[in-house]
Amino acid sequence: MTDKTTKEPVLIDMWLAAQTASAQITLSCAKTITGLCHAAAGIAALAAENGIAQAQLGGLTGTHNEDGDQQKALDVLADELIAQHMRGTGIYAYLSEERDGPLIMDEGGALVLACDPLDGSSNIDTNLTIGTIFSVYPADSADCLATGRSQQAAGFFAYGPQTALLITTGHGVAAFCLNDRGVFQQMDWQVQIPAETGEFAINAANSRYWSPAVSNYIDQLLAGKDGPRARNFNMRWNGSLVADAFRIFRRGGIFLYPQDSRRGYEQGRLRLVYEANPIAFLAEQAGGRATDGTQPILDIRPLTLHQRVPLIFGSADEVDTAASQL
Repeated sequence: MTDKTTKEPVLIDMWLAAQTASAQITLSCAKTITGLCHAAAGIAALAAENGIAQAQLGGLTGTHNEDGDQQKALDVLADELIAQHMRGTGIYAYLSEERDGPLIMDEGGALVLACDPLDGSSNIDTNLTIGTIFSVYPADSADCLATGRSQQAAGFFAYGPQTALLITTGHGVAAFCLNDRGVFQQMDWQVQIPAETGEFAINAANSRYWSPAVSNYIDQLLAGKDGPRARNFNMRWNGSLVADAFRIFRRGGIFLYPQDSRRGYEQGRLRLVYEANPIAFLAEQAGGRATDGTQPILDIRPLTLHQRVPLIFGSADEVDTAASQL
């Protein structure tokens, strides 16, 4: 996006400086986001070299993270890059999907960074969009856990045809793109999720495990104009939360990852602290909704770092319709 007075591009450091000057965020939060931008540029560069200059970054390392997911080489490298760039930012702790517990960075720090360093890593070798999801909030509790309402900033980086950043500090959502000089530049895009939609995202391969309520809702969408909704819907599914979220923020839609009857999925699949909360914060700031089916995601108090929740988010009218049936 170009400033109407100076005609100069708005770069991420300029945007953060304005946010800090208006007391929307603290200086430490601005430094944290700057560090994340440097890490994201490094992750994007590594992903672009998969199979060329680096080892096969989509290959398994033989290790698992705390949630039991098999780690890929780029999962580990992304986590290490982010931890490296958090040093000197003044945050108290770094919480990561790839780590068992908090990594204490600065005992006197006032903020906590929660992060999924590499969302959608199964897409690495198939050249589809992957991403980094993050949340910054006050270090008010001994266990570093707080509700999503306390987030000072949240967002995600999407590594696809362009390396993009969607970010909120609680006053709308801003969009940035990594330019040819390796700097995040604001995009000419007013980020607002349309209230109505004709698209939905869900993994239909899991349909035999869904609850009757979820099955009934999806059946209504699939029935199209001849069904009770009296209009057609298209299904989209990328296997990457960031990829599906970016599309929804761009043109609307509803994303559903409900709980189901599989072992380990009874409480949902996505993690509250470093996946659902930041996406929910962004969604609400862009005029959308985010719920677990019974309450807003941002109102759920996490009990553990790796707690899972059902996640439904996107266009407000459609999320409200879905939630009323689940």
